[in-house]
Amino acid sequence: MKRKRLIAVLLTAVMVLGMTAGCGKSGESESGTNADGEKVNLKLFTGKIETIDVMDEIIDDFNNSQDRIVVEQEYQKDASNVIKIKFASDEVPDIMTVYEQGFVDEGKYMDLSDQSEWWDRMSPEMKEACTDVKQDKAFRVCTNRTTAGFFYNKEIFEELGIREFPTQWGDFVEMLEKIKTEKPDIVPWFIFGSEAWHLGHLIEFIPHGYIKSTLGTLEAKKSMLDNDQSKLNFADPDGAMAVFAENMKELQDKGLINEDVVTATNDNCTQEFANGKAAMFSNGMWALTSILEANPDMEDKIGFAPYPAYMPDSQPVVLSAEDSGYSISATTEYKEECIEFLNFLFEPENQKKYCEAAKAPSAFNDVEAEWAPAAVVEEVDEALQNAVNIGYTNEKPAGFSGDDAGRLLQGLFAGQYTPESFAQAYADAWNDGYNSASASE
Repeated sequence: MKRKRLIAVLLTAVMVLGMTAGCGKSGESESGTNADGEKVNLKLFTGKIETIDVMDEIIDDFNNSQDRIVVEQEYQKDASNVIKIKFASDEVPDIMTVYEQGFVDEGKYMDLSDQSEWWDRMSPEMKEACTDVKQDKAFRVCTNRTTAGFFYNKEIFEELGIREFPTQWGDFVEMLEKIKTEKPDIVPWFIFGSEAWHLGHLIEFIPHGYIKSTLGTLEAKKSMLDNDQSKLNFADPDGAMAVFAENMKELQDKGLINEDVVTATNDNCTQEFANGKAAMFSNGMWALTSILEANPDMEDKIGFAPYPAYMPDSQPVVLSAEDSGYSISATTEYKEECIEFLNFLFEPENQKKYCEAAKAPSAFNDVEAEWAPAAVVEEVDEALQNAVNIGYTNEKPAGFSGDDAGRLLQGLFAGQYTPESFAQAYADAWNDGYNSASASE
């Protein structure tokens, strides 16, 4: 399709040149291409809605800085599933932010291990986070770090005399009940369940977080890559997945989350929290931009806390991981052009702009950015010190995305599953994804 589109562009250019009879710009050949060669169109595919505008701005600057390469950004809300369709067709994007272990195993991404100009600028832990455990190669490069946990309204907590965010699940539920009882017009915990990625993140951060915190980072990665259910225990009625589902249903039944959990959107959550109608919500640092745009007065009222421990002998967890990762398609015809654009994107001044828009500190050592209000940074630092730091679950099978997981949780909230049947459905979907990926190798 890329060649067909390029031919169409060239044919159109020939027709225009024919009609304008010599009115072309200097430096162009009679075919309408640049004197240095054909114009290259690069597709950048992303599921990061919060950075669309700043990326468009940087892309425009790049496109205007030279006349050989044109980059176009494509955003898809359901990116982790749309990319499957693109990989199965001839519409594979040149650069993408969607990254899954299964796609690594299938050879979908280009090896970027030799891009020393990027890695030399990056902190060692972020470089390690970008390195594939199986092959000891890097198939993506991240530009930022991110953190995810609970954002809460400190003003509401102070009014209720809540001095510390609970670290154990039982105390957490009691706190939500206190909010509901003493401030009945406020939603204790707002969940925007219409967006599957958000519910997928809850699974990733809470039950997967338990697995990562108890097994350890490397052992958890290996267990997921090997689908070792003796350690993951996804279908166990007393395991992390079933207990998590039971806890979610309890909160729903007690009215401790919003009634419209299945249909609520990210925008609904932003407005309710910014207007003081929701006491807390779960998300990553990327949510700060929309909150502060909706209500700048929230700057000093935003608290941040880890996810409470909910299994026996477990600890609170908080996401501390690589963010904004970029991979190049293994089949692109334009490797050098992709690298040229990424070099531009990774320039310190562009990364400063990106960090401040994404509300995430840079992974590059030479980038300084005011990515969040000082009060929020202090809250984040404290959370990181007082909880087990976990990473993203990149080891999910390619046939089972985070959005797929989120849709199962939508089903739980909609009454389609019991906690036990939810855990079994999750295990079945994971196993099916793992087996389908193994069969295709």
